[in-house]
Amino acid sequence: MTGKVPSFSPLSTGSSALPGYVTLCLALQVHRLVSAQFTVTGPDHPITASLGGEAILPCHLSPRMSAENMELRWFRSQFSPAVHLYRDGQDQYGEQMQEYRGRTELLKDDITSGRVSLRIRDIRPSDDGQYKCFFQSDVSYEDAMLELQVAGLGSVPAISVEGHQDGGIRVVCRSAGWYPQPEAQWRDLQGQLLPSASEKISQEADDLFQTEIAIVITEESNQKVSCHVRNTRLNQERESAISIAELFFPRVNPWMVALGVILAVLIGLASYGFWRQHRAKEMLRSDLERQKEEHREEKGKLFTEFGLGLRRAQLYAVDVTLDPDTASAWLVLSEDRKRVSDGDTRQDLPNNPERFDYCVCVLGAEGFAGGRRYWEVGVGDKTRWILGVCRESVSRKGKVTLSPGNGYWAVRLRDGGYEALTSPSTPLPVSVRPGRVGIFLDYEAGEVSFYNVTDGSRLFTFTDTFSGTLRPYFRPGLNAGGRNAAPLILCPVPAPAGGNLGP
Repeated sequence: MTGKVPSFSPLSTGSSALPGYVTLCLALQVHRLVSAQFTVTGPDHPITASLGGEAILPCHLSPRMSAENMELRWFRSQFSPAVHLYRDGQDQYGEQMQEYRGRTELLKDDITSGRVSLRIRDIRPSDDGQYKCFFQSDVSYEDAMLELQVAGLGSVPAISVEGHQDGGIRVVCRSAGWYPQPEAQWRDLQGQLLPSASEKISQEADDLFQTEIAIVITEESNQKVSCHVRNTRLNQERESAISIAELFFPRVNPWMVALGVILAVLIGLASYGFWRQHRAKEMLRSDLERQKEEHREEKGKLFTEFGLGLRRAQLYAVDVTLDPDTASAWLVLSEDRKRVSDGDTRQDLPNNPERFDYCVCVLGAEGFAGGRRYWEVGVGDKTRWILGVCRESVSRKGKVTLSPGNGYWAVRLRDGGYEALTSPSTPLPVSVRPGRVGIFLDYEAGEVSFYNVTDGSRLFTFTDTFSGTLRPYFRPGLNAGGRNAAPLILCPVPAPAGGNLGP
């Protein structure tokens, strides 16, 4: 024995050498395949991501091995086009789904250990659902299933009183911008659930949900209630409360009703006699008196057009404040969030998704997804300003054109001229310079009206069809000489005086 391993050759004349060589080759190939096998593992629970935020979808190989030279693919229901594709050592965007372009990034810091993650930015409702991460080597492939749950917290509920129903007061709570479909409830002071009169949930054009829930409050029931709208995925909710005063529940005394009927009959008889007595005198009025009467009627029509419309709008006054998270870095807000002016310098503020970066403007903190709302803004002697409402979903980044088509309904003062920002803009004839401007939103009627509070006249009314949440819009503008213009001031609305103007 020499200790040397005998060699085998397929050309050997020995008949037993060929089967042994074939067996050895097969064994080596099987060993190579077995050693190249792997499994792909993803998270064992759904991944939750907020609307507008980002999601991380991780996957890793077991056993640990490098995935640098593998094909890595994240996809939805179809293998191609993909959510994201990595092949030949680099990202491949030719097969990427259109809706994910510019929003994905493969995190490859641990790719040599077989660990990679896909980051998806600017999360949308359409991103909700299942994904597969797929790994393929030269000799094997495996995949794993992941689930992404998208969640969005909607607007603060807006509560409105909408008349009498079934012997009580009908109160409606509305909130928009939720994902997925939220849960809405009425509760009393002790937190106990109250039965709702009706409930409606609808999906808006942007795939977000709007909820509307109503309750009938009677004099015998709790007169202070709260509306709660909850996102079950985030386990978070928004709420608003309302207290119905007793004056909304008039008490009717039968004896008072009978007395009222008797008085009405007596007054009617007396009026008829008085009318008969003075009818002849009325027919003999002079032409001059008739002209004076016509003049008074014309004045009454003008009052109805200019004064009554504003007084009715003021019945729906709400407390509006400014939202600092949306304010341009050039703006200065007061501590009570009731004043905004243009500053001398740009502030160092975080560039969060809600903040306007190009437009020097700010939104109101309150969002309106239904009902009627009115607020007033003091403009003083400012030479430039823009006021109105806009959709909550408008883009906050880059230059925008203010028009109804882009989700803005606004009026502007610039270079001494007033105009409604229609497309093209509409010049507004203004005889009395407004020191205060009133904005009235009638959501269901699709109207936004602007009033000159100084003389009670209506400046302009936009007519459109609204969807989603609308928010007040403010742009203080600059003085002719530069920045540091006078502020726009959110003013308290005085209670309308005299008479029942109706709803």
